[in-house]
Parts: sequence; structure tokens; C-alpha cells
Amino acid sequence: MNISPGLRRKLPLIVLVLVCATPAFGPYLLWFFWKPAEYSNYGELVQPVVLPDVALEPLVPALPTTPAALAAPTLRGKWFLVMADGAECDARCERKIWQLRQLRTMQGKEMERVERVWLIDDRGEPAARLHEPYAGTWVVRRPDKALLDALSVPQGGALRDHLWLVDPLGNLMMRYPPDADATRIRKDMTRLLKYSRIG
Repeated sequence: MNISPGLRRKLPLIVLVLVCATPAFGPYLLWFFWKPAEYSNYGELVQPVVLPDVALEPLVPALPTTPAALAAPTLRGKWFLVMADGAECDARCERKIWQLRQLRTMQGKEMERVERVWLIDDRGEPAARLHEPYAGTWVVRRPDKALLDALSVPQGGALRDHLWLVDPLGNLMMRYPPDADATRIRKDMTRLLKYSRIG
């Protein structure tokens, strides 16, 4: 291809202008002309909101001989997988508790950075059958309305259908759909734990 001498002299300037303009116009080109096949995260990012810093209680009731001096942890300092359901805990509820336990375990050496929380949204007490298999789960008995209201759900959705992820600063981050795919949730969490320097 023959390039005229005049164009050849201007070519470095044209390239320089294009390189300098890329940061300004590149995002617009990507926005309008590039549609990714899928987003990198499975969970739906929600409107950021700081959750009330409530105290957590162990699922297994404390024995009378347990020292009362131990400070109860709160929704701060670690990553929290959160669910809401009634104390009676039917099969679907129990599946969610099992899923939270498995998701934490699947983080391997990072599992100590993750906790699981059950918001018991009625006035009952969890059945004794849940104590041993799900020991280590934290509960919030009769959570404040402000806490439940902060857990966003899609229009027409139900609070008990979803799982949420809360960051170590207490910010609500992601909501997972009903009957969520645990493998895809694990990938979200693994990525967050890898790049996060908090919690």
C-alpha cells in the first residue's frame, strides 16, 4: 500500500491522538458495542446499606455454666452469609442452613474469615435437632424491624427466599436468588476473599 509522504509525516501524530483519546472514548465504545456474555458475579449487587450492628448469639443455647464475660460478636469484622427464616425451620429452611455451612467450609484455609447468620424472624426457638449439625451458626433472635427492612428483596419477592452477603464493614453487598447455586456463590466468595484486604 502506497502512503503519501504528507500522510507518512502525519501518521505519528494521528497515532498519538488516538492513544490519548482512548481513555476518554473507550468506555463509551465498550458500553454501546460490547455486550459481555455474562457478568463476573453471580450474586446481584444491591443498593449499599450499612446494617445495624446487632449482637449475634450462638445457635446452641448457652449452658448455665458458660462464662457470661465473653463478648458477643456483631455483624462486623468478617464476611457474613445471612438468611432469614422462622424457628420451626422446614425442609427448605434447613437446606439453606446446610448450604451456608457448606459454603463456609468450601473456602478452605479462608473459612475463618466467613461466618453464617440466621435471622429468626418469629418468636420461636430453633429445634434441638438443628443444634449439633449446625453448631457454629450464629442467630439473631427476634431481629429488629430495621434490620429486616434493610435486606432488600425484588418486588414481589419474599425475605425467606434469599441469601445475602455482608462485608466486614457491615455493608449489605449481594443478594442471591431462591434456590441459589452454591457452586456459583462459592466462586463469588473466593474472588472476594482473594482480593479483599479486610475481614
